[in-house]
Amino acid sequence: MEEDLEQASQGWLGGWLPAWRPTSMSHLKNVEARILQCLQNRFVTRYVSLPNQAKVWTVSLSPERGKGRTPLVMVHGFGGGIGLWILNLDYLSNHRPVHAFDLLGFGRSSRPRFSRDAQEAEEEFVSSIESWRKEMGIPNMILLGHSLGGFLAASYSLQHPERVKHLILVDPWGFPTRPTDPAQIRTPPTWVKAVATVLGRSNPLAVLRAAGPWGPGLVQRFRPDFKQKFADFFDDDTISEYIYHCNAQTPSGEAGFKAMTEAFGWARRPMLERIHLVRRDLPITLIYGANSWIDTSTGEKVKDLRPESYVCDIAIPGASHHVYADQPHAFNAAVEQGQIRGWKENFRYRNLRLSGTTLRQLETALLELTSQDFKNSHEWEKFQLWLQEAMYAEWWLDQVARDLKRRWKNLTVF
Repeated sequence: MEEDLEQASQGWLGGWLPAWRPTSMSHLKNVEARILQCLQNRFVTRYVSLPNQAKVWTVSLSPERGKGRTPLVMVHGFGGGIGLWILNLDYLSNHRPVHAFDLLGFGRSSRPRFSRDAQEAEEEFVSSIESWRKEMGIPNMILLGHSLGGFLAASYSLQHPERVKHLILVDPWGFPTRPTDPAQIRTPPTWVKAVATVLGRSNPLAVLRAAGPWGPGLVQRFRPDFKQKFADFFDDDTISEYIYHCNAQTPSGEAGFKAMTEAFGWARRPMLERIHLVRRDLPITLIYGANSWIDTSTGEKVKDLRPESYVCDIAIPGASHHVYADQPHAFNAAVEQGQIRGWKENFRYRNLRLSGTTLRQLETALLELTSQDFKNSHEWEKFQLWLQEAMYAEWWLDQVARDLKRRWKNLTVF
């Protein structure tokens, strides 16, 4: 299977000049292995085969104490891969299952040909995520996406709202409409300007591949900050090598990304024009780097567009666009905090309409629901798992939980 992806990744240039680009899927596999061996929690990696024969490279961490809890699914940004979550996976998997995958067309996943139409390319990405979810057997999830991954996570939530319990957007790309006034545009870093310039002529990372043996040096020159971000784990060029090998393969995902962009990297189909259509009771948390070049006012705009829904935005000091690596401890805490707030608001939205606003009414509604709706063992098991999730996340339900324990002696979840 991995050999098939190895051959498919070479493309015509790789076959004609095999020594010109010092890369291959084997190189990527080896450098990724060096990264993942830093994980402390037990993990498994595998290819998940999709119905269209594409394969999605996946890493999963499933702690014993997190069984039954809603999994967190992490979607990386443009040019990334599962290895860039190395500073976050251990912490975030301490209390629930965590899955991360290489988007179709990126990293070690298959690299199909994407449509040149913006809407069709977006749907191809989203369809691959849904097919992956089905093959993984995940009924619903907390969906977290960074940058391009945030855009796709939001799009997925629009198309498959019943599968998402909480949407976490990390410095998401593609939300604002392209400003007509240049003064409204934040000044991006040099490497972003370079990519934006290339976007008008070819695939975004064509220069990296055209540079041949000088490609790895270009990564180190234009993104020396990545080496610094991961310095606690690596004192060599491991991360630079990983980024190079992720992006020196056959251009597939980046071609899909290009189809979804217009001049200077703006989204052809901005998400702010659609985010109000996301299911009203779906909690949304936005996490930004306080120093990011991405428009951080998006959070307030999403709040304005969803006045009756829970939207929380968190800015992390000392972090830029790659907030998960700039300030990993603060980011990890923000994700966990966002989950807790999201569960709380989701529960409030679903139940306060039934029971009013007082704790006593909420308690009564819970008891009525259990007596009316959970008669068979399957429903009872579902309720136990739900209550376990609520008890973990909803500290304010302590009084309700104590009363339930008192009145329902056989509630084994306690």
